[in-house]
Amino acid sequence: MRLADRILSSFGYEKRADATDPSWAALAPGIGYPAGLSARHAENMSAVLACTTAIATALAYVPALVYRREGDARVEVAGHPLVRLTRAGVNEAMTWPEFVEHLVASTLLTGNGLAEIIRAGNGQLSGLRYIPWGMVTVAELASGRLAYDVNDGRGNMRRLLAGEVIHLRDRTDDGKIGLSRLSRAADAVNAVDLANRHARTFLANGAAPSGVIEVPGAMTQDQRTNLRNAFQGRHGGADKAGSTLVLDGGMTWRGVSLSPEDSELLETRKFGIIEICRLFQVPPPIVQAYENNTFTNAAQAGLWFATFCLAPWARKIEAEFARSVFPTNGPYELELDLSGFLRGDPETRWQAHEIALRNNVLDANEVRQIEGWNPRAETPAPPVTDQEVPANG
Repeated sequence: MRLADRILSSFGYEKRADATDPSWAALAPGIGYPAGLSARHAENMSAVLACTTAIATALAYVPALVYRREGDARVEVAGHPLVRLTRAGVNEAMTWPEFVEHLVASTLLTGNGLAEIIRAGNGQLSGLRYIPWGMVTVAELASGRLAYDVNDGRGNMRRLLAGEVIHLRDRTDDGKIGLSRLSRAADAVNAVDLANRHARTFLANGAAPSGVIEVPGAMTQDQRTNLRNAFQGRHGGADKAGSTLVLDGGMTWRGVSLSPEDSELLETRKFGIIEICRLFQVPPPIVQAYENNTFTNAAQAGLWFATFCLAPWARKIEAEFARSVFPTNGPYELELDLSGFLRGDPETRWQAHEIALRNNVLDANEVRQIEGWNPRAETPAPPVTDQEVPANG
């Protein structure tokens, strides 16, 4: 590295090395996808789509608040540029909920979610732009930091440095690129996919098992091939289920008695849903899997979902914004308010408020703030009349 580059690097400046520069190394392509199963294909499995949708839309739904640290206290900053983006949209084509949903869904499916940070000429945050992970090639610079080469789909390539992007990652093996849960549990995901393919083929054949055509005497290879093709063309497929079978020449049909229950196909597919839910830490009732559901565990599913699934992802998003969007060691921080999920049922919540009021932990207006209500207006004192004025002497 030249002396000038070293001096600039010490002040936080970084060179945008291009692909011909030997000072960078491209990381392995395709990281984040399980072998033989793309993220798009994985979403064909209803459990994968339901889990990613549940997590991404829930995090996109919650309020995003910006606070400023003042000693041990926090003050909400309603005028921060990020707050404006959450209300007016992160760019001309995407709202804040859409942005969060895309970013989280990409991270869940590929292990990585990327967005460009757009700043005005004065360095102030002015927008965010989601970048599909499939359009990105990641390079490691000589400094050890990452650079992101983005293909716009029209043959144009541009490079973004680590300080110019939000890079949300699932757990990594190398500390640089996230690895999706679909990749880590590729065998389990492929098993679920195979069960779904088997069910699809079974239904495509009219939900009817195969059978045996018995022919007296021996047949040549060509005769067997012609008979098999003729039979499949006349009776194979769901649209030909129940068609009349006509045999001659002493041939007889012997069907193989086989049902989905006998082959445990239905049970296998149910277990596949549990497997996928286990990967994403989503309670099965959240994705409408009610096979082992009771009133008690259904009531707790939402709380479990918020505590063990949404809260860790919310903390990851908050930490990534603190790293990339806000100034280093600055007083600002993002909070995704999950209190709506964590409140529990109304009766339990108001019992907790009553205890807090009785023990002077909260006052009435603080309880109203927790519930999302405005403070109660002060009741003006009644005017003093002449009759109420005490007599002198």
